[in-house]
Amino acid sequence: MAAEALASWLRLTLTPGIGGQTQRKLLTAFGLPEAIFATGRSAIGAVIGDQAARLLLDTDNRVAVDKALAWAQETDHHLLNLADAEYPQALLQIPDPPALLYVRGRLDLLNSSALAIVGSRNPTPQGAGNAERFSAALADAGLTIASGLALGIDAAAHRGALAASGNTIAFVGTGIDRLYPASNRQLALEIAARGTLVSEFAMGTPPAAGNFPRRNRLISGFSRGTLVVEATIDSGSLITARLAAEQGREVFAIPGSIHAPQSRGCHKLIRQGAKLVETVQDVLDELAWSHLTAPTAVSVPAASVAEQPTAADSLLLAMGFDPCSLDQLLERSGLTADVVSVMLLHLELDGQVAGLAGGRYQRISQA
Repeated sequence: MAAEALASWLRLTLTPGIGGQTQRKLLTAFGLPEAIFATGRSAIGAVIGDQAARLLLDTDNRVAVDKALAWAQETDHHLLNLADAEYPQALLQIPDPPALLYVRGRLDLLNSSALAIVGSRNPTPQGAGNAERFSAALADAGLTIASGLALGIDAAAHRGALAASGNTIAFVGTGIDRLYPASNRQLALEIAARGTLVSEFAMGTPPAAGNFPRRNRLISGFSRGTLVVEATIDSGSLITARLAAEQGREVFAIPGSIHAPQSRGCHKLIRQGAKLVETVQDVLDELAWSHLTAPTAVSVPAASVAEQPTAADSLLLAMGFDPCSLDQLLERSGLTADVVSVMLLHLELDGQVAGLAGGRYQRISQA
């Protein structure tokens, strides 16, 4: 797109006080932004009101426009508007698609079939492992994995996709030039190199709390369905799931322990009609998805051990899949504290058990 035309899109979207709804009203009334700014003040005021018309025409945002134009000149940096062929067509189906998207990375993923994987920022080790393994298998099956680059389940989902096909998209709640959270900086750079980063927010936008629920509608709207791996009752992931349902997308949830706070959000979704997921095939079947590459057989753990259990198997059976304390293990297993402590150490080193806060332990699936 010519620089002048792109500058008009930026001028429209970077005017404070002129939100998405107002932008769409103007685009519907006058066409492209160049036509809007060529229209008289009174005509614009008749569509959006005199105060908004003054804001639009009198605000000097040339510094912000020039900054965005300079950013777009860099390799693999893109500014996409509603009229661009590369703009995600799935987002055109939601009620409030952004007029302009800042994109870093691959454009081809923007119109691929995607599944969103979201969940707790403080997952259990089992939850993070489930997110990563499900993501890898679904990516190998040909789906693009979409998430929000947050700590916990989001990051695990991105890592799983990168370990497989590499097809993953991160919708961020900051300006595209702000890599947040800082601890996921390296992950963000890898996604930018092998997948795609997307933001609707102006350059330099900080991580304000209100940005993330707004970002969530893009994650759900872009995807054919949303899989919630772990979530508390007040988790932002439930916002994403609700938006997915409102947008006519599928909602999936992995069940967990009735004692785990991170499972209660998923159980609530299942009660409300979300598809209960135990295996990758559950997701693929619901989406009627087929691909030449057979997905890895991944499932949530079943509480069983070998027919002839070893001592370690017996301890794992006593542990179950709920977090438990050392005292509970001693009571269930009938073993002494020194024996159980040694066995737990070996199981942790073997990756079958994880230590949790408060001196608790949790069994980890080896699926």
